[in-house]
Amino acid sequence: ALQEDLDKKLFGQHLVNKVVVRAVKGFLNNTNAKKPLALSLHGWTGTGKNFVSKIIAESIYKRGLQSKYVHQFVATLHFPHAHSISLYKDQLQSWIRGNVSICPRSLFIFDEMDKMHAGLIDSIKPFLDYYELLDGVSYRQAIFIFLSNAGAEKITEVALDFWRNGRMREDIQLTDMQNALSVSVFNNKNRNLIDYFVPFLPLEYKHVKMCVRVEIESRGYAVDEDILTRIADEMTYFPREERIYSDKGCKTVDAKLDYYYD
Repeated sequence: ALQEDLDKKLFGQHLVNKVVVRAVKGFLNNTNAKKPLALSLHGWTGTGKNFVSKIIAESIYKRGLQSKYVHQFVATLHFPHAHSISLYKDQLQSWIRGNVSICPRSLFIFDEMDKMHAGLIDSIKPFLDYYELLDGVSYRQAIFIFLSNAGAEKITEVALDFWRNGRMREDIQLTDMQNALSVSVFNNKNRNLIDYFVPFLPLEYKHVKMCVRVEIESRGYAVDEDILTRIADEMTYFPREERIYSDKGCKTVDAKLDYYYD
């Protein structure tokens, strides 16, 4: 189901598809995991990070993101005040501990990691480590997903370099992205606790059209090619001269469809 959903609904992200399926499937099939699964998803807004988290949740839990075993945090929403960091740390640690005690296969999603206070990031670290038990609780079946814009510029540089040299986007390998992903929100001493750094490439015009098509179909409308093209054309693209990549990925497709269809 995970593979099918990614194939059907995620566009222009061959690296994500490959890494996520392998990582999640391997982890769920491993009856003797030595640590929780920790995925760090990197890229611009609208390239699919939240969307992939949602697909992962739906492939594991019947109610997907609505499951009581899935917990989402947004840095600027849930931890807005720098002066309250020690309170947030205590609350977060006790929330993680309490929920994993109830369900070892709990999923925690942290959005806007690049805006999260370093002290708070450090407070999550013990749960990602290779402990058999931590205060009597095992975290080895839990899954942590971190979403971040960190490294997005470097990822774009690599993609642009391929495009300008006439090379296929699909030929980009994870190894080409290593430098881009070394600019991580996890400092070097914590990097080894992340199992996979997953790069989301910026989306091209053709990918935006794919997003629009799927969204129209999911609303039960017949696809009008004229409207589809018009919506894709209304998006803004960068770099300014070449206009290759969508500024907001597929983020505003929903709102634009409301304008044309409702």
